[in-house]
Amino acid sequence: MVQDIDRNTYILIKKSLDASAERSRVIAHNIANINTRGFKASRVVFEEKLNEILNGENIRLKTTDSKHISNGNSISDLSYDVIKDKSTSMRLDGNNVDIDSEMTNLAANTILYNTLISQANSRIAMMRYVINEGRR
Repeated sequence: MVQDIDRNTYILIKKSLDASAERSRVIAHNIANINTRGFKASRVVFEEKLNEILNGENIRLKTTDSKHISNGNSISDLSYDVIKDKSTSMRLDGNNVDIDSEMTNLAANTILYNTLISQANSRIAMMRYVINEGRR
């Protein structure tokens, strides 16, 4: 049980880091195209998918073998999507990138990424401590 929790936590941190890195790339792409006529901003959808999995966790099928039927509602199946914001723009050139919003999202994403890295490093340090103390 504890091993499953550790495994799921590791997978969640890894997938969150992947989504955060992609979000940084998408935000940078949006900012780079701020003056491109007709450009539509993109965004990464991850947290909404995570909430769907976590809210449906209580109805997840228990599997003990990889060949068992699963409802696909697990952390292992979690991924992110990049979607275009096709909303209209207040600008005459059709571009809908809001630099203030993008910069705010970039700052928030940087904080999230740094927090996730700290969590990953803490878990690795804990495992290293357990392994090294076991040898003494």
